[in-house]
Amino acid sequence: MKQLIRLTLLLALLYCNTIEAQKSKSSWTLLDFVKTDSINPILSPDKKQTFICPVSKKTVSWEERNVLNPSAIVKDNKVYLIYRAQDNQMTSRLGLAVSEDGLHFKKEAEPIFSPDNDSMNQYEWKGGVEDPRVIECSDGSYFMTYTAYDGKVARLCFATSKDLKHWTKQGLVLKDEKYKDLWAKSGAIVGKKKGNKIIATKINNNYWMYFGDTDLFMAYSDDLIHWQAAVNEESQKIISVLHPRMGYFDSRLVEPGPFALLQKEGIVLIYNGSNAANYNTSELPKFTYAAGQALFDKNQPYKLIDRTQNHFIHPDKPYEKMGEVNEVCFVEGLVFFKNKWFLYYGTADSKISVAVRKQ
Repeated sequence: MKQLIRLTLLLALLYCNTIEAQKSKSSWTLLDFVKTDSINPILSPDKKQTFICPVSKKTVSWEERNVLNPSAIVKDNKVYLIYRAQDNQMTSRLGLAVSEDGLHFKKEAEPIFSPDNDSMNQYEWKGGVEDPRVIECSDGSYFMTYTAYDGKVARLCFATSKDLKHWTKQGLVLKDEKYKDLWAKSGAIVGKKKGNKIIATKINNNYWMYFGDTDLFMAYSDDLIHWQAAVNEESQKIISVLHPRMGYFDSRLVEPGPFALLQKEGIVLIYNGSNAANYNTSELPKFTYAAGQALFDKNQPYKLIDRTQNHFIHPDKPYEKMGEVNEVCFVEGLVFFKNKWFLYYGTADSKISVAVRKQ
């Protein structure tokens, strides 16, 4: 009888330890986001939004076709949403919408960022400027990565601002001649939460950026202006730090979501994944875009520690499943606002929605 009791106690202890280990393993994740079905989608295209394009010199309904893939940031106790919009020629520009509650937004009438007759025109026209990711700097200014698309090649670029409305284009992130024609996009900076703001932060004297839309790669900078790709010293090839996985929701590609968040457990990166036509997960239609999360070492941002086995948000609403591109939830905006996390995402490359997580 004593042996049976000891065995029972031992099994109970092992069970408790296993449960605690599982809790510890997943404690770094930002889960339990709930879609606000009562108001989603929160932004839709509006053909009445017009402006005179500085390149074509024509009046353009600049968000007539789609609005999608927004970044978000808190300023003056409001949520600023910088979003991609497409006209009927599929040229992309960036619009701005502002909210006092994180749910109901008022749009600016004209784009705040667009192709122009400037030094970036060769990279931005006629495809446009796409998929912004914005973060605040320690001096109160703002840093934005975006994709310049000339119709053939996507290039990762960045811009700076003091007010989120007026931006200075700073050119390509990877300025080295050998990378100028490299397909590169989706730059997510590592930041740290300070109050209700996310501030770009240094690790080992450098800022770090995850980027890419097949595998994920990294770049680093000591001043947020001059960037270098993280390369294999011997081959000089850019090193990937996160890969697609056969048999999972991200078997086709992985792509950064919002900023990467520095936590005590490590660097949490919310990322978008798409599944392949083969070797995929059977629960989702092929080429579905859903989002997962990865954890990197807080002292070595390139070192993967853990990764969620499944997506935490995926298309299950009509406006997420049918649109310009079917079966898409593409996460790109995240803010901590009024003691809650607000996650903003593009739906079917056509509209914008939000999901909320209590602290």
